[in-house]
Amino acid sequence: MIVRAILVSLMATGSVLALAAPAPAAPRAAVGDVVVFSTEAQPLDTYTDPVGCHQLPSLSHVLTNQTDRPVKVYGNPFCLGPSVAVQPGYGTHVPGGAGSFSA
Repeated sequence: MIVRAILVSLMATGSVLALAAPAPAAPRAAVGDVVVFSTEAQPLDTYTDPVGCHQLPSLSHVLTNQTDRPVKVYGNPFCLGPSVAVQPGYGTHVPGGAGSFSA
């Protein structure tokens, strides 16, 4: 009987603590620019303070991360699956036609 009362008390305490936990924070935008080079005949594509998933231009060739946070580059347009992290101040070659990045 005492063991049951202790278990009920622990479950009630856990429920109260779970309700009191703060909600997860919304994703914060990276501060700065992600710049994508496609070809010499096209202007650079610049994403200022990016947040979320962005599909890369169809002829994209190089991505540079000029933000304050790492950027993940994906081989598909949905920001799913394996990715390569590009640290602030660095760049990488990107897949043209179907790639994406998230910040």
